[in-house]
Amino acid sequence: MSRSKIHASKNNAPLKVSILVISIILLLLAGLYVWQSLTYKNRFLPQTTIGDLNVSGLTVKEANKKLTDEYSDLSFTITNQNETLQTIKKTEFGFQPDFATELTKWQTKQNSWAWPLSYFSKTKHTLAQAAFDEAQLDARSEALQAELTTWSQQQTQTKNATLTRNDTGFSITPEVNGNSIDVTKAMDAIKQAVLDGKSTVDLAGFVEKPTILSTDEALQKELATIEKVTNIEAYYKINGQTFQIPNDLIAQWVVYEDNHVNLDRTKVQQYVSELGANYNTSSNGSTFQSSLRGEVHIPAGTLSWTISTESETDALIADILAGEAFTRSPIAQGSASTSTPLIGNTYIEVDLVNQHMWYYQDGSLALETDVVTGKPTTPTPPGVFYVWNKARDEVLRGFNDDGTKYASPVKYWVPIDWTGVGIHDSDWQSAYGGQLWQTVGSHGCINTPPSVMAKLFDMIEVGTPVLVF
Repeated sequence: MSRSKIHASKNNAPLKVSILVISIILLLLAGLYVWQSLTYKNRFLPQTTIGDLNVSGLTVKEANKKLTDEYSDLSFTITNQNETLQTIKKTEFGFQPDFATELTKWQTKQNSWAWPLSYFSKTKHTLAQAAFDEAQLDARSEALQAELTTWSQQQTQTKNATLTRNDTGFSITPEVNGNSIDVTKAMDAIKQAVLDGKSTVDLAGFVEKPTILSTDEALQKELATIEKVTNIEAYYKINGQTFQIPNDLIAQWVVYEDNHVNLDRTKVQQYVSELGANYNTSSNGSTFQSSLRGEVHIPAGTLSWTISTESETDALIADILAGEAFTRSPIAQGSASTSTPLIGNTYIEVDLVNQHMWYYQDGSLALETDVVTGKPTTPTPPGVFYVWNKARDEVLRGFNDDGTKYASPVKYWVPIDWTGVGIHDSDWQSAYGGQLWQTVGSHGCINTPPSVMAKLFDMIEVGTPVLVF
């Protein structure tokens, strides 16, 4: 070998060594790259964070455990003006800290072969809203609401300005600015904050505030309404008599509820019921100045009325609350007006003791006659009745005491009650008056001489009162 060739070979030796070393290094780096790439196939890349936690190099299972451990200790704090009232573990609200599904999605999406690039850029993930057990969330929320309700009740209660009864009537009681809270609104906010992943709610934002102030115009108007109502001139006209409802009594009926002036319906109804007990002509007889026997008491009959308590109560309340002076007559059921006297100046009077009948028209005697009324076994009923019909040429039918039927033709028939009693002509009677009713008395009707009955029939009108006593 020539000297020049030996020299060249010696000069190439370092190059070969360098190439060999570089090749080995590259091979090692390639192996490391492949190994790391395969490693990150099931692990999170470097500089990967979820929330505030670093999960670089962790498997999904390891990352999930780290997150679960962290979030299981999360708590929710309720404060009042930054003072802690209660701290509750979020797991008590049914918080379920399991993030495996979301972690798997992120981990499988990453490019494990690009792991070197992760050293130059960070990857941050934000967890979606955590899952909650709805039943547990609702149960803990209900318990917390009860606790907050109790706590709020122990605070100074916020109150609206209102009208309050005192010794002289009503006056405005000013509002109270307390520190009680609107528990419902507070609970809605707490529940939503828990679901949104927040850690605290301050109750100061839910302190109740008065909605009605002592200066409110509406409240002033209600007070003026009470003054007007309690000083109202309220009158009743019943049976021709007019009387005033005492103002001090009306004042006792006034109530202020739901921010409005009203009357205590129970008390008003009691008053109306007492009116009925005292004035109902269906249950109270009438006092009458008779022609021969002075003042007599006549029991109630078909000419009568009964106050409709429910309807009259409503109507009376409405009239009083209107605040204007009024005179009213009660709403009633019956055959007569409640406002005018039941017995006026025009009426038929039948005296059973004296067996005599009178007809007064506009206060003057228009006709009188002896009569024959019901016999002892079928007496003529006493009462305040009225002519409810007039008919000619009728046949009156019924039963005799022995059970046989009778049929009595009459020319003039004036029924006065609902049982078949009336006034009619009786040509079968030969005499009238005295004690004849005991022997030849009627089946209950008022037998009248035919000539007199003809005149009476033409004189009277339907609706004429008939007083039998």
